[in-house]
Amino acid sequence: MTDVDVVVVGAALAGVTAARVLRDAGRTVRVLEARDRVAGRTYGGTLANGVPVELGGQWIGPSQTAVRALIDELGLPTFPTYDTGDALTRYRGTVTRYGDATFGLSGAAAGEVGRMQAELEALAGTVSLSAPWTTPEAAELDRRTLDEWLRGATTDTEALAFWGAVVPAVFSAEPAEMSLLHFLFYIKSGGLIDMLVGVTGGAQDSRVVGGTHRIAEEVAADLGAAVVTLNAPVYAIAQDENEVRVSTPERTVSAGHVIVAIPPTLAGRLVYRPALPAQRDGLTQQIPMGSVIKVQIAYPTPFWRTSGLSGFAFDLDGALSVTLDNSPPDGSCGVLVGFFEGAHARTAARWSAEERRAVAVATLTDLFGPQAAAPTDYLEQDWTAEEFTRGCYGGRLGAGAWTQYGPALAEPVGRIHWAGAETADIWNGYMDGAVRSGRRAAAEILDRLSS
Repeated sequence: MTDVDVVVVGAALAGVTAARVLRDAGRTVRVLEARDRVAGRTYGGTLANGVPVELGGQWIGPSQTAVRALIDELGLPTFPTYDTGDALTRYRGTVTRYGDATFGLSGAAAGEVGRMQAELEALAGTVSLSAPWTTPEAAELDRRTLDEWLRGATTDTEALAFWGAVVPAVFSAEPAEMSLLHFLFYIKSGGLIDMLVGVTGGAQDSRVVGGTHRIAEEVAADLGAAVVTLNAPVYAIAQDENEVRVSTPERTVSAGHVIVAIPPTLAGRLVYRPALPAQRDGLTQQIPMGSVIKVQIAYPTPFWRTSGLSGFAFDLDGALSVTLDNSPPDGSCGVLVGFFEGAHARTAARWSAEERRAVAVATLTDLFGPQAAAPTDYLEQDWTAEEFTRGCYGGRLGAGAWTQYGPALAEPVGRIHWAGAETADIWNGYMDGAVRSGRRAAAEILDRLSS
């Protein structure tokens, strides 16, 4: 006799979504979570004045229908990201204020960026979302890095600097660290580049009041403590023709199936008996997590608004490359959220927290003026140091990996099924993709149990 029908490894959005679908279908479930909390890469913090801020994933866009439907079902209120006023871009020491679609670039650079974006999106249109490795010219697109394509497409240094900032802003990784095919798949998965970098109407459109971690927390609360077990890091999964056995230091749970809903690179660190097929094991060695340190800098008021600024800024010169207005919905204080991403994050991770704070505040002062030099609070989250994440925003595939290992990303191995944002074909890497992946994995098991 097995303990439950299904064990789920990981209590982030994908895991708790899968568990809820299975529970609602009348199946018994146990969710094992390594941390002392649920919600994974969504994580809440609180400023000294009591205002909640998001230290992990936070924004939702209007086309992210799966996660939005879940938010509505749970009755969680949302509010729009502040997006009124001009934005800022710094390049070679000059800060440009703009209110159009140029991102503050010179005319020549803006033209080059627009041309390159159109070419990239045309290529993305050829990519299969369900099976990227079957895309026409997949081998050629996968052989090249995004960086190789960018440098072959232009010699405009300002345009290249822009791509060198916007790519880490989306991937928390550098253009040289992913294949062109991966980039094309990802941007198509999320509705193309303007959608991914946009605020109003884009991927940064809205926030959940109190933080997006509340989504997983509400679902986990509905499942109950008898289903969701915290402080239970899984280290081994064994399966045979009858059952699967999932082991933590404190217990082994047997089930008919298991859903592994943690990042692929962490899934590869578990011990499997029998060993995973070579292609699946090879995949987990080819999909590292991104590097990001997220910082929240608070002020008595959102002073930039009175100057007609939205709070959105790109710094093409420094380590804190992107900032947005992250103030509470009532505007009771001002908060700017910023990111050390990709190579900048790996450098900043070697600094002390005080050094990172100094760099962040200096950058904001250069961009927004002397009022930014006196914050009332500073919070940060280094996701590269998180034991049970080891990076954000998600995993990526380097040159050659999609065509060699792609089929193993979501394909079950016996009684083992895979979920998580990295396995989604729509909104891959986002909360919406995580919800979709949890539903897919649950549906796979339900189909097998009913056959």
